[in-house]
This record gives sequence, structure tokens and C-alpha cells, in this order.
Amino acid sequence: MTPTTSRDTPPFTTWLRDHAIPLTHLDPDAPLDDLEPLRDLIGDARVVAIGEHSHFIQEFISLRGRILRFLAERCGFTVLAFEYGFSEGFPLDVWAQGDGTGDDLRTHLATAVPLGLEEPLHWMRRHNATAAQPVRFAGIDVPAAGGSLLPALTPLAGYLREIDPETLPAVETAMGLAARFAGASASSAAPAWARLPAADQDVLTATLARLLIRMRAVEPLYVSRGGWHAYDVALHRLEGACQADYGFRAMAGLYAGDGLTADTSARDLFMARSVLWHLERSQPGARIVLAAHNAHIQTAPISFGGHLTGLPMGRYLRSVLGPSYFALGLTSGGGHTAEMIRDEQARFGFTTADTPLAPPEPGSVEAAFVEAGLGLSLAGLRQAPTAAAPGRIRLQSTFLHTPVLDAFDGILHTPSSTVAHHLDT
Repeated sequence: MTPTTSRDTPPFTTWLRDHAIPLTHLDPDAPLDDLEPLRDLIGDARVVAIGEHSHFIQEFISLRGRILRFLAERCGFTVLAFEYGFSEGFPLDVWAQGDGTGDDLRTHLATAVPLGLEEPLHWMRRHNATAAQPVRFAGIDVPAAGGSLLPALTPLAGYLREIDPETLPAVETAMGLAARFAGASASSAAPAWARLPAADQDVLTATLARLLIRMRAVEPLYVSRGGWHAYDVALHRLEGACQADYGFRAMAGLYAGDGLTADTSARDLFMARSVLWHLERSQPGARIVLAAHNAHIQTAPISFGGHLTGLPMGRYLRSVLGPSYFALGLTSGGGHTAEMIRDEQARFGFTTADTPLAPPEPGSVEAAFVEAGLGLSLAGLRQAPTAAAPGRIRLQSTFLHTPVLDAFDGILHTPSSTVAHHLDT
């Protein structure tokens, strides 16, 4: 790339050219020395979030793997939190600690949207076999990424069968309704939920709310019967089911054009609370690597066409953790993306199209990297000048208008992105 030399170069581009850190490797197994400057950028952050402007991108999967290795091996991070169901995360953690056989992972992930989780889990299992301090895995999302309530309700029913059997009829009612629209993701479940009679939708919501209120109200009874940890996990499972149920109504309103402002924020709030749940219950001094989409990790609100559509997970985490939360957005100057196209008949409720990316829009952070002549590189943004700061960043094949310096603490840029065709979507 040839850097811009005009005297009209924006101040941010000039600053970026002087302060961005070149990286030398994409290979997750490559030496980690080029990532050493990241140590100073994150400081003593307790949660470092690694984003991506699109799912299913090979470069982002590889870079996440390298950063996970660096933060675990050299900076003492002890938890990998992933955009994956809270309930479904527990068996993956057990597997990552060495339980079962290597082939069992395929079974664990058989119904999950393939977001590139296999490689970091395999690394964790190998690392934990000899590490003095193992790395734990933590799911943070609503069940099945909003595709089904059953991954949360099924173990909840098992818990209540022992602790509070009087509530089993209510749990079974909720499970019966949930089974009627269960899918592999929100893209497949939301249309099926919308076809339920309104009375059934209301029964499901009311039943979940009653169970949640009861669990909170009689906490001492539950804890006396089954201990604090089991109660704590069961309660958060139920909270995830309630938030996912709310999400179906929010998505229906969004698609119909009559939804409430920022109504889709419920899922991000649950993810933020899940991160804090794991952070508070880990060993003292625990530090978390958090992997999720840029639109989840950023700290600025999400708006389209001037309309506020969501408050991301990163905004909630920043409000609690302050500078101890570090959001690192991953983006690309060009290449291709996996555009997600809704298709209710597809396995996950969508198909992916290998879509060429348009050149960076003027005023985007990608344009600044290109104008500065930067390739694979990393830039911390907390000390960046605000004059002419970028006001947009890639989101799938389009651009999200957002104050980039407010939304992210750092950007990792790769000159090109390619679709990871080995992921079966």
C-alpha cells in the first residue's frame, strides 16, 4: 500500500501512520513476539474483548487464536469467554480440561452455529494438559444464540425436579411451547415463534417470569436444599431463557417496523451479565479473553439511519469495569465477507454468500489504515487525536456509522479478509 502524502491528510491518519504497530503473522501457531506491544495497550484490563466485523472470516479466526495464546501464555489470562450459550458452555469447559476424548468436541458442537470455536478449544485442551494454570471456557450468550430455550430449560428442569418439584408442571409447560419453535439460531427460531398463537406466546412469557420471580423470592429455600452453586447456575440459566424469550418479541417488532427503541438490547445485557458472572466466580485475579462480534463488544450505541437499535454488551461492561474493559475491534481494508442471508429452510435459518467488500468509505477507520499505507497492524486508540476521527467501521458488507474512538479501545486491521469455507454454514 502507498501512504497518502497530501498536506490535507486528516490528523487521525497522520497519527495512525506514526503510532500503529505492524504485525508479522496470521498463523495461530506462529511466534508471538510481534504481539508484545499489545501488553502495554491493554494494561491491567480484566476483560479484553476481541471482535470481528463479520463472522466466518478466516483471518479473524486466526488472529483471535494468536491473541488468545498471547494473553494466556504471556499475560496470565485464565478464561476464554465466547459468543456461545451460557448453558452449553459448561460441557465445553469440562472437555477443555481434558475430559473424554478429542473426538467428543464434534458431538458437543454438532448443533451450534460454526463461529470458529473448534481451534481455540483444541488449543485450550492441549495447553491445559501441561499448564500450571489452566484456561477455562465460559459461554456467555442466551441459549442457542436465541435459537431455542431448551438448552437452558432442560437442565433447569433437572434441577427443579430435585429442589422444587412443585414447579415441574410450569417448567414442562414452558418446554412444550419452546419445543414448537426450537431452531439452531435466532434466524430459524424467530419466524417459527412468530407463527405461534399470541395466547401461547403470552403463556410462555408469563410462565418463565413466574418461575424466575419464584426462584429469586425463595432463594434461601433453594440454597438450603441444593447448595449455592447449583442455585446460582440454575438461576442464570433461567434468566437466559427469559432474555431470549424477550428477544423474540423484540425481533418481531424490529422486522415489523413497530418495535420499541433499542429493544434488541436484552441479549447484549445478558451477555454482559454473563461475563461479569464468570469474572466474579473465577479465582481471584482472573482475567478474561472475550470473543464476540464487533457490534457486541463496542462501547458506543448501535444506530442505523439515525435510529437507536441497540445498546451493546461492551457498553454495559464499560459502565461496570471502566478502563478495565478493553474492546479490540478487528476489521479489514478489503477482500470478502460472508454475507448472511435469511433462509428459514437452511440449517441455521440463513445461508452465507461470499461477497466482495467495497473499498473503505471516506471517514471510516479502514480508510485511515489504507491512507496511512498500513497492512496487518494494531493501533491503540485511547490516546488518539479526536480531530477528524473516523466515524464509521465495517459491519458485514456495509458500514456502521459510529464514533470509532468512543466505540473501541483498539483496532486490529488486516488488509484483506477471506471467507472460511471449511466452516459448514
